[in-house]
Amino acid sequence: MSGRKAAYDNAVAESFFSNLKNEWVHHCDFQTREEAKLMIFDYIECFYNRNRIHQSLGYRTPDEVEKLYHGA
Repeated sequence: MSGRKAAYDNAVAESFFSNLKNEWVHHCDFQTREEAKLMIFDYIECFYNRNRIHQSLGYRTPDEVEKLYHGA
């Protein structure tokens, strides 16, 4: 994050939370907070980072971009 009043950082965060809510949270009925935590973790680690393509990353997943960056 760039610091206070950094509009571009806020836009990225707002976009992520919008995706989280529209693609996952609004389609689930959580019984407990622990279940919500686990399901949101699953969304981020298993779907968002490994399977969901991102326009800003050239239609690649964050996992693919990180592997390219580290030469793996």
